[in-house]
Amino acid sequence: MSNTVPLSPHATPAHILVKPAGPDCNLRCGYCFYLEKHALFKNEKTCRMPDIVLDNYTRSYIASQPTHEVEFAWQGGEPTLMGVDFFRRAVELQKKYGEGRIITNSLQTNGTLLNDEWCEFLAKEKFLIGLSIDGPEEIHNRYRVNAEGRGSFDQVMRAAASMKKHGVEFNSLTCITRESAYEGKRIYRFLREAGFRFMQFIPIVERMPDEAADQLGLKLATPPEGAATGDSPAVMPFTVEPLAFGQFLCDVFDEWIKRDVGRTFVNHFDVTLAAWTGMNPPLCVYSKTCGSALAVEHDGNVYACDHFVYPQYLRGNVMQEDLGRIISNMRQRAFGMQKTLGLTDDCRQCRHLRACNGGCLKHRFATSSTGQPGQNYLCAGYQRFFNHVAPYMEKMADLLRQRRPPADIMREGASHFCGEYR
Repeated sequence: MSNTVPLSPHATPAHILVKPAGPDCNLRCGYCFYLEKHALFKNEKTCRMPDIVLDNYTRSYIASQPTHEVEFAWQGGEPTLMGVDFFRRAVELQKKYGEGRIITNSLQTNGTLLNDEWCEFLAKEKFLIGLSIDGPEEIHNRYRVNAEGRGSFDQVMRAAASMKKHGVEFNSLTCITRESAYEGKRIYRFLREAGFRFMQFIPIVERMPDEAADQLGLKLATPPEGAATGDSPAVMPFTVEPLAFGQFLCDVFDEWIKRDVGRTFVNHFDVTLAAWTGMNPPLCVYSKTCGSALAVEHDGNVYACDHFVYPQYLRGNVMQEDLGRIISNMRQRAFGMQKTLGLTDDCRQCRHLRACNGGCLKHRFATSSTGQPGQNYLCAGYQRFFNHVAPYMEKMADLLRQRRPPADIMREGASHFCGEYR
């Protein structure tokens, strides 16, 4: 008898981050926004996804997706705290319920628990691993430390070596802080020389606690409800400065454009080129709308987004409702449309709107030049970056229209067409 799961009548494409260990983590990274979510699970000493939730989520998620390929994305906290056997069971359930579908898995990890057993499993099941690494040792260890305050750099590099040995496909995820934003070229060169060919750079932006955070027992501000009001609130000391983040991307781009186009892939550059070719940028923070990237906690609760795991953004529970219905409900649709409907006049008139679409809702707590609330905190940095790369993007987009690879920009040389963008 076939185990193929019938398609949900509410099937809607979505990318869901599953947090099987919830906010549990064996590190205490100084800028982490998720560790504090323990305050939302006061009655649980540890957060672990029960097998019954794993089974029900696997079945309902496959049923909720109208696509032939279904990706399971595992995050945390630290998902490897669940142990290899948990993920062996996850893969078996995927095979049980996914007959006729292509099932893929990605897993974001700090790498500290990866060993030969883990890497043999990850290679066999073709997991794509995102390895958190912030750069050279002193940069990485500034914030990425364990409970005793010791840096995790050596463990992360051992994990990278082990994954290489076993043939695990992996990329880097690098968080950009107030300090590291000034080390763009150094960080990029380090990652490139360490063998990372796919790089993700994530700006760290967190605000000082507000009244809502205090009521929930949290140490960081909750996301703005709709458009923020009043002056831009104070940010945490580790938060990246807007212009510095823009310059970080420019510095990395200047290294990349000289020798690495087509060899090394950087998330911001890929999606910017997509925008220049007329596509909707595929990275959620730059996309025209959001709402299709939800998060599932260890207890089966479904939230609007990984960055919106708060009671007011709870959308349902996979043990009680059809996941397809949860994904497509009107509250979630309205949340996604706020990305477009909540744009300030500055955004609507900006020549780079197609590239960033106002950025992430979580970061829209600044005030526009005309005094409107809801401007993206990183706006000045985005403008610096897009102004800098525009001539190159135009050339690479033209190469694609000629059915030539963007890497040809290196062969032709960029200096003759990459003047100031006006």
